[in-house]
Amino acid sequence: MAVLAAGLAGTMAQAEDAAFRFVWEGANGYEMRGAMSFDAALLGQEQVRARDLTCFEMQGRRDGAPVGRWALGMLDEETTWRLTFLPQSTSFAVFGPGHLMPQAWNMDGAGTDCGEGGFGFNIGNAAQDLCIDGRLVLASQVPPDRPFPAVRDDDVDFSADACMGPMLMSRLDLPR
Repeated sequence: MAVLAAGLAGTMAQAEDAAFRFVWEGANGYEMRGAMSFDAALLGQEQVRARDLTCFEMQGRRDGAPVGRWALGMLDEETTWRLTFLPQSTSFAVFGPGHLMPQAWNMDGAGTDCGEGGFGFNIGNAAQDLCIDGRLVLASQVPPDRPFPAVRDDDVDFSADACMGPMLMSRLDLPR
């Protein structure tokens, strides 16, 4: 029973991981908060990408009321998933030379693929904005080149679905 309870509780980033919290403030009362972690050895790299993350989650609000949530455990082969973090400046890449669409978190550039009941975030050439319930939320938009900082916090308590677990080898179709 204790093992089951531990599996359902929040998850701390692993000891060798670096964790960060972030808050994005959109227009018209929209806000997105989240956290992520990755191997601390990557802190010296120029960029950390989506594939490097061990944990990730985000929650959206409008005027304080929840509007959606997405976590790394929800990732599947149809999810739009692009993340570019700049560890040297502890910020996410925003639109500019070399970063035409640096962030696509369960949301494509059209803002329509977060799915029914879904939630997503995007930074592209037009704006930084949200997708809620499969629709682009124009009212959330802010300029595409606005800085998006993060804060190091190695004490983040991640939700159970925010972290990627070990691969289940039995589900792989391996050649014989």
